[in-house]
Amino acid sequence: MRRWRSRNSLLALALGGSLLLAALATSVSGRPAGVAVLLIGPVLTSIWSSVRRTAVVTGWTLLLATCDGLVRRFVVSPAFGLEFAVLVAGGWLAVRNAARHADREEALARVTEVACASQGALLRPLAVEVGGIEVCTRHHSPVREASVCGDLYDVVRTPYGTRLLVGDVRGHGLEALRITAAALRAFRDLAYVTPGLADLATAVDARLAPDLGSEDFVTAVFAEFTPGEVRLVNCGHPPPLRVGKCVRILEPPQPAPPLGLRTAPPAHRVYLQPGERLLFYTDGLSEARNGEGVEFPLLPRAAEALAEPSNSDALDALYALAIAHTGRPLTDDIVLVLCRATGVTGAPLPACPREGISPAAGP
Repeated sequence: MRRWRSRNSLLALALGGSLLLAALATSVSGRPAGVAVLLIGPVLTSIWSSVRRTAVVTGWTLLLATCDGLVRRFVVSPAFGLEFAVLVAGGWLAVRNAARHADREEALARVTEVACASQGALLRPLAVEVGGIEVCTRHHSPVREASVCGDLYDVVRTPYGTRLLVGDVRGHGLEALRITAAALRAFRDLAYVTPGLADLATAVDARLAPDLGSEDFVTAVFAEFTPGEVRLVNCGHPPPLRVGKCVRILEPPQPAPPLGLRTAPPAHRVYLQPGERLLFYTDGLSEARNGEGVEFPLLPRAAEALAEPSNSDALDALYALAIAHTGRPLTDDIVLVLCRATGVTGAPLPACPREGISPAAGP
């Protein structure tokens, strides 16, 4: 409704401006010329408005020009005829220009619709149990269909345990969507055949290299769930939270660059008891700011939200707390992935030394 009112206000402004120009042209005596200045209205309207509105303004200016010629009795003069012809030709070109704009907007809308559908297929909602791990996901976009984000996630069951990828591609739009698809494809192809989790991150990095530009990269965290623990490899991504009796940030033993920057990240592991949960997220959550520039207090709010027994309810509560903190719709996309160990026996642990895993972290 607000957009409709704005467009009609602009249309009224264009019609009123044309009327004012016509009045000024009429007040100038002794000149058979001057009506071509009315072309300003159709030209400006064609830039920001529809074909129909541009045609309305063009017809209005032709009517005003004719009235101006009749008032000043210059209708039959050669100069008036020339300027009127210029006005007609310019109005026709303005309508054609508005039509081209409309065609481009329609094509862009179709491309955006396809891209959003593709993104929805890539970021399919999950609420499943895989290899003894309950996985629940949420993806929130600040404005529906306004932009295609580069957030990504996927979970697969492999001979080495249930493996998870959560990441964030630099930038937005179709290029980010292309890189997102490439990253997910690489993860799915390599997760089943690469024993070490750190080796998996390195292999995905190498697979992505041909698809990335000089300024492209993907922050990512890889997780591998096995009985009683989880292995983590963090490539420049916000660290996950372990939520049990307390909330703990699972910082990597040493920082590693994102995928696409020849990363060689270390792996580390932490205990994960039945009932404990891991929260993975993108920086749209941790960097959400209120009107005073204060970042979202992740630890206390995560503890509050994840008191909900249901994974789905916990993620909904966490997002609601983020919205309450900012006081307005978030300006960045958010992916939330919540995992809980169910105690079901999974695949056996591979030997830790061959992937250089750091000592286990205590509860």
